[in-house]
Amino acid sequence: MVEKTTNSMSESIAVKPKAEVNNLNFYYGSVQVLKNINLALASKRVTALIGPSGCGKTTLLRCFNRMHDLYPGNRYEGEIILDTDGINILSRRVDPIEVRMRISMVFQKPNPFPKSIYENVAYGLRVRNESRRNVIDEKVEKALRGAALWDEVKDRLKDQAYNLSGGQQQRLCIARSLATEPEIILFDEPTSAIDPIATMSIEELIEDLTQQVTILIVTHSMQQAARVSEFTAFMYMGEIVEFDDTKTIFTNPSKKQTEDYVKGKFG
Repeated sequence: MVEKTTNSMSESIAVKPKAEVNNLNFYYGSVQVLKNINLALASKRVTALIGPSGCGKTTLLRCFNRMHDLYPGNRYEGEIILDTDGINILSRRVDPIEVRMRISMVFQKPNPFPKSIYENVAYGLRVRNESRRNVIDEKVEKALRGAALWDEVKDRLKDQAYNLSGGQQQRLCIARSLATEPEIILFDEPTSAIDPIATMSIEELIEDLTQQVTILIVTHSMQQAARVSEFTAFMYMGEIVEFDDTKTIFTNPSKKQTEDYVKGKFG
């Protein structure tokens, strides 16, 4: 069940959706995990997915960049339409590698590659067969600046990424995701493995990134969802129970189940 349909949500946010999820179902083999999901991601805004563990948040997030394709037996039904060219990114005719260039993902734990800082950021560009050094240099610097990391690493780009602190590693992963100039960035619990100071830095960065990209974030922290997002979807048992602007979800939800969750009565 969906509190607001894609159309009504599009009208209420008064900005064109960057992506629209229509009647999405997802199966791990024969087990249905997502049920009739409808959702609009407002362009250059932050949308948060909240709900108890196992409700389908990360499963939904990973549909957006076809991560489920990496494992046999997984199956999508429905569509996710990107406004840029109107394509359904779940279509078998669409290359999932290209989807992952357009929709980047930052994981729960920092996962830098065993490469230099420079090569971590340049990785996606090389996958796209970019070989011009001046172009790579420019995009690496731009991405590191976008991740608020350039000033800290500009003199040590050849150092191994593992030499960075946990918070710096997560910002490096954000820079890596920015280098291919994605349209959407997916964040899966991006601050759960770092300290409070680094968490504050990442949250401030997420706010700044909306000048460039659309963001969808999964978080177990309702406080974080309230701080960083403009829109919030509450999920339970594979369904979206309610989807609205974040303030309404946390102060005046229309569903009793949403109210019970945000008040900590279960989860």
